[in-house]
Amino acid sequence: MALRIEDYGMIGDLHTAALVGTDGSIDWLCLPRFDSPACFASLLGDERNGCWRLEPASGGRCARRRYRGDTLVLETEWDTPDGSVRVTDAMPPHRGAADIVRVVEGLSGRVPMRTMMRLRFGYGRNEPWIRCHDGHLAAIAGPDAAWLDSDVPLEVADGAAHAEFAVPAGRRVSFVLTYQPSHEERPQTVDPEAGIAGAEAFWAEWLERLDYEGEWRDAVCRSLITLKALTYAPTGGILAAATTSLPEDLGGVRNWDYRFCWLRDATYSLQALLGTGYIEEARQWREWLLRAAAGDPAELQIMYGLDGRRWLPELTLDWLTGYEGSAPVRIGNAASGQFQLDVWGEILDGLHLARAAGLQVDEDAWDLQKALLDYLEGNWDRPDEGLWEIRGDRHHFVHSKVMAWAGLNRGIRAVERFGLDGPVDKWKALCAQIHDEVCDRGFDAERGTFTQFYGSQGLDAALLLIPQVGFLPWSDSRVIGTVEAVRRELAHDGFIRRYDPAADGGVDGLPGHEGAFLACTFWLVDALQGTGREREARGLFERLLDVRNDLGLLSEEYDSGAGRQIGNTPQAYSHVGLVNSARHLSGTHPATAVRTENGRQTVDKGD
Repeated sequence: MALRIEDYGMIGDLHTAALVGTDGSIDWLCLPRFDSPACFASLLGDERNGCWRLEPASGGRCARRRYRGDTLVLETEWDTPDGSVRVTDAMPPHRGAADIVRVVEGLSGRVPMRTMMRLRFGYGRNEPWIRCHDGHLAAIAGPDAAWLDSDVPLEVADGAAHAEFAVPAGRRVSFVLTYQPSHEERPQTVDPEAGIAGAEAFWAEWLERLDYEGEWRDAVCRSLITLKALTYAPTGGILAAATTSLPEDLGGVRNWDYRFCWLRDATYSLQALLGTGYIEEARQWREWLLRAAAGDPAELQIMYGLDGRRWLPELTLDWLTGYEGSAPVRIGNAASGQFQLDVWGEILDGLHLARAAGLQVDEDAWDLQKALLDYLEGNWDRPDEGLWEIRGDRHHFVHSKVMAWAGLNRGIRAVERFGLDGPVDKWKALCAQIHDEVCDRGFDAERGTFTQFYGSQGLDAALLLIPQVGFLPWSDSRVIGTVEAVRRELAHDGFIRRYDPAADGGVDGLPGHEGAFLACTFWLVDALQGTGREREARGLFERLLDVRNDLGLLSEEYDSGAGRQIGNTPQAYSHVGLVNSARHLSGTHPATAVRTENGRQTVDKGD
């Protein structure tokens, strides 16, 4: 029986991450990078696909768990008839090799314990050659090698390492798993106590840079730690989530690989990082974005690999049954080849935000922005797949057109505020043309709302972003009507779905349904606050905080009927939404200033 998604906590070292369940089992781990093949894949299959159990011999769910202060060091405790015991899990800062440290500590009595580690490289398919010598276990399969050091004797049976031992009060038993490519020499084993102390010190030092004095500080801290933990340190790229194929529809086919970097996330991530004092992380993310987006604007992708790679072919892993039978399990993402017009606007918006915040940008960055603007000029009127990456027919999505407008608008502001060169009059004329078309073709006057795409009967939660990017002011009756329509038609138990999959004959081309998208519900928090309903905004924000698991983590979506999280986890978009909504409600997020010039709405964003 699979654990619920919210039953997992995350540990990581800014190169990869592991999911640790409430039963003491690590059920997901990719080595050596987030996007490498998993060596523990039971999350998407069963125990035979790899896991590392460390638990009392009596088994069962833990009594309590927590992160050690504002760190990513996880403490899990059990109370048994024989006494109490604690397992501390951590991944020390990367030293050229990936390490997982697990320390069992007796708290009271004398607790019988057991561990079983079954390594299965290649997403749970490849059984390694395992041997024990010199007090440790070594496993090798093709390019992968790992070593397990233990304070207790290990035995190998059925292709797994086993040990049974007892822990009296005050005793500590340590395990260290170290990974290195098989063609390289075995690295020196990290000292377990020093490894945990190093991880704790790293996170404590990182939090010292936090600049946030608003409400809900603990929740904001945990979300920022999660965002940092989802950052691939060598490049600064922030991946969408640590997992693949956790379903949006339990038992269905809406299962996608999120271990990549989406360009549109740049603006929201930059807002969260810049707004809380993390200038260096924002700079690294901005530099990753510049490298990834470099080249011919016509060849721009909506997502890239952690290192900026473009080729992300989508495959299915038929030997994995999927989380709670949700198949297929996918790796790679075919959406990387889609045309999503809004991404050009998101990049231009993010780069303008960085410049307005004082991040130094070289001339190459402005050259890239002008190239992106040139592309928008010739392609803004094309239909696309939209930000939700539909796998049906292309449409003229309203959000996509609004973001094309926003991208051109940011180009105008860059010239006017920073003295950069560019054809401002041409951009202003095009902005006016897009604005008029969207208001004419994308607004349903009878229903009083913007629609998902031109002529659509459906709605889109992304319409809530229209005032956030400055297309119209919060006070505009069309904005207010759209907010009300989204609440009326896309809300389920107060939480917001991205869109209605059944509308317009099935816009996304996929069977099944999905839960409420948590980032969209945070957008509604911002919309309620922006339209003057702060009390309602605060109430919804508090409900969203209650959706977090006991460790403060959020996945992609929430199934309010089942009362559980669904989708890939932890989800960066959800945590970015939490940080930015907390900043809005606390008054620490600068308002977007919208003004009118010659009857046209323009925006001073980040000024």
